[in-house]
Amino acid sequence: MTFAQRFQRIACLSTEVVEVLYLLGVQDRIVGVSGFTVYPPEARRDKPHISGYTTATLERVLAVRPDLVLAFSDMQADIVRDLVKAGIQVHVFNQRSLEGMLAMVQVVGALAGESTRALELSGSLAATLRSARENAVAADVRRPKVWFEEWPEPLISGVGWVSELIDVAGGQDCFPELALHAQARDRIVADPLEVVARQPDLIVGSWCGRKFRPERVAARPGWRELPAVRNGFVREIKSADILAPGPTLVSRALGQLQRLMQEWREGPGRPDCSDPGLTSRPQ
Repeated sequence: MTFAQRFQRIACLSTEVVEVLYLLGVQDRIVGVSGFTVYPPEARRDKPHISGYTTATLERVLAVRPDLVLAFSDMQADIVRDLVKAGIQVHVFNQRSLEGMLAMVQVVGALAGESTRALELSGSLAATLRSARENAVAADVRRPKVWFEEWPEPLISGVGWVSELIDVAGGQDCFPELALHAQARDRIVADPLEVVARQPDLIVGSWCGRKFRPERVAARPGWRELPAVRNGFVREIKSADILAPGPTLVSRALGQLQRLMQEWREGPGRPDCSDPGLTSRPQ
């Protein structure tokens, strides 16, 4: 019996594996998704919602009769434990890098019996990343310093794949040393003036599950004179685009970062940040 024959009913507790299964053309096997699933929109619309991101009940997952459950990270450890005890096949992903994301695509493909398609998909994603990196290097222009804010209270800087994506797009992560840590608690910047000291040119906010407020960022003591705030480069990238470590990092987040950095490089015409409301622009 092949994987494709064995795993006909797949429950997905994180959004990025849903996206991969749709891209591989086996979405008919998905029997349940997380309520935080965003891409593709039809998955959120058509598939049963069986969990939150960190919350799920055994009964609700078992109700869709999965023969495979795909989960992500230690934050789902409790439900994974309960599923294993209930005799359910579970695979837990824990990718924290772009390379890990590409490997995830291949593993999902193998589990779904679509290894060839998965290799093609991961190869295409890798080629886009490689081309973007090469173009950024070839351009030989100043790389803006970027403060990526994953959470405001306490301040949490970007996870590993975010830091890598900033580099690929042609920028410099202000806290690359923190990006090495998988756990959010290890990426806390305890003193907001530490960000001030690094003088970011761009501030990108993505508050997971919460609306980003540029005016709150600009109002922090000492932050109003930051280059990013002064020149109006306090922007949001939606968490579904950049905090879910799947193909959307390449298809959505990368382009947004590239456009923001290009706008910053062009200089003339950048908005005056004396009005904090000007720092927020729709993506």
